[in-house]
Amino acid sequence: MKKAVVFIATGFEEIEAIGTIDVLRRGGIDVTISSITGSKTITGAHGISMKSDVLFNEMDYNDFDAFILPGGMPGATNLNAHIPLKELLINQYKEGKVIAAICAAPLVLGGLGLLRGKSVTCYPGFEPKLIEATPSGGPVEVDGNVITGKGPGLVFHFALSILKALKGDAVAEEVASGLLL
Repeated sequence: MKKAVVFIATGFEEIEAIGTIDVLRRGGIDVTISSITGSKTITGAHGISMKSDVLFNEMDYNDFDAFILPGGMPGATNLNAHIPLKELLINQYKEGKVIAAICAAPLVLGGLGLLRGKSVTCYPGFEPKLIEATPSGGPVEVDGNVITGKGPGLVFHFALSILKALKGDAVAEEVASGLLL
């Protein structure tokens, strides 16, 4: 079974986290929610609290097929300040495994140099943080093992792109038909 982890921090964008988790689980992906805050209960950007499955330091992340970063502010900047997470992202990228970020969260990948030469997208205004990337302004961009999404209104497209990368077109299309997209 394919496995993904969604990393959340205080101020995460609730729709992006929950929508992605839901779509991936519908597609048969084993999704773990990991809190980088030191608390399993995390409050999002709009005051909605969510309980994570684990705390960041409780897991070994070597067996995951995808690392996912929801956006939101200050969620994305909180993710960006977490050095151990950034080290994991670099290793995941080097191993050719999926790394995905939506909305403001691509700034984390940009700061690590992981977007260099890639076609990417993000929430409007965060393009300067996508160092040496080519921002498209599109809803979702898939370039190699990097998947980026524009923002909360496009979360299903983002999540389905991750699902497609992990399980193929047929599974992604089946889940999309159930969402009436």
